[in-house]
Amino acid sequence: MTYRYRRRLMLTASAVLIALGGCADSGVKPEPHDKLTREDIRSQAALPPLSWQIPLDVDVPQGNPSLQDLQGDFDLLSWQTFVAVNWPADANGNPNTSTTIGANLPTVWENWKESREVFLPGGAAPPAWGTDSPPPEVCKGVGSGTLNLTQVGKTPNVLDESAEPFETGPLIDQNGQYVRFAIMMNRDMFDRIVKDGLYSKAGQAAFNKPADFAQPQTPSNVGAIMIKSSWKVMGRNDDTSRFHTIKALVYTNPGEHEGVSASCKSQTMGLVGLHIVHKTKDAPQWVWSTFEHVDNAPSLGEPQSKPSYNFFDKSCTACLANEPPPRPWNPNASYTQPTQVVREIPLTDATQKLNAQYQSLLRSANANSVWANYQLISTQWPTKANNPIDPSGTPAPAFLANATLETYIQGKTPQGSSSCIGCHNNATMTNGMASDFTYLLQRAQ
Repeated sequence: MTYRYRRRLMLTASAVLIALGGCADSGVKPEPHDKLTREDIRSQAALPPLSWQIPLDVDVPQGNPSLQDLQGDFDLLSWQTFVAVNWPADANGNPNTSTTIGANLPTVWENWKESREVFLPGGAAPPAWGTDSPPPEVCKGVGSGTLNLTQVGKTPNVLDESAEPFETGPLIDQNGQYVRFAIMMNRDMFDRIVKDGLYSKAGQAAFNKPADFAQPQTPSNVGAIMIKSSWKVMGRNDDTSRFHTIKALVYTNPGEHEGVSASCKSQTMGLVGLHIVHKTKDAPQWVWSTFEHVDNAPSLGEPQSKPSYNFFDKSCTACLANEPPPRPWNPNASYTQPTQVVREIPLTDATQKLNAQYQSLLRSANANSVWANYQLISTQWPTKANNPIDPSGTPAPAFLANATLETYIQGKTPQGSSSCIGCHNNATMTNGMASDFTYLLQRAQ
């Protein structure tokens, strides 16, 4: 595997002072896993400064990197990307470079195109970038929202059986409410879909070759990025100050579950999970970064250290872990038995250390930063990106699951547990040709 070797950006002296300000003077009590040793704090000086610029690719400073070294490099790339896409946006949806990340403000990625706006009925051409599509008919007059959260499953309807041959189902929070999902794409990916006509079945048939989102990368053209997000309704016992929240139109699609009526509510939603998927020059199989809220669920075999969790009830000793609710599934129900979620693959010590460093850095920029309440789970990347025998690129780690996006397919079972690259390596368009590791193109009509 060949990676470009570039010297990492180093903090200026003034930025180091800001970064090392720590939590002591902020009045904010850090989470137990946020506590840093003297060695950790010293190593924090090597972290790049918080920036609105999306990194173009992984940075490998080691002369002869080990697999563990490279994993750390990709995890650092994930955190840099997380900060950049969650940077506050200006009125045009671009990064507001006059401020810093921290406050609960609309983010850059929330201004990207949602899949519903790209794959339209009848294969119609999507409206231009920066033009909003009208909300579903049932939502008109309900109110405005940052996102129209329409999905209650990770994959598009057309893929429920053919592309996800695993046990799946909706995720229910501790208040008995369905978690909602959205899939967004940046302009580089949107422009390629429009240019190649991949937004419709007819366009894909005319294209008549595998999709390929590779493109030259520059600071203003970072390459294709997809973001999959999961959101919970802010309700009883939820501390909204700990979440990035939005006011959203929450739409129940009658085509998603049999017998379910269309409905729409204006609700305050809290972010609980985030996949960031970036196609880079050195990772043609894309880089798969996944983040979660720190209060989501405990890890298997580890102490249940939180007073409460978003998706786990400490008092329910009889609850079966990671079991979907029984059918029929109805997002309009006023209450559904909560899902008892347990993370089956704990975070590594190295990832937890990097998380603590970034959480401290975020609190240094803003003592009340909501983003310090999120953690990287891991990053999956191709170890042999250009291996002609294995188009998956031999991903590492072999398995990766977000507890809010792949709740029911966690673990380490070959061909059965979640592996982002392994699963998406099978993705095709509606014409049967490869879709470059994205199932989104099967939504074309």
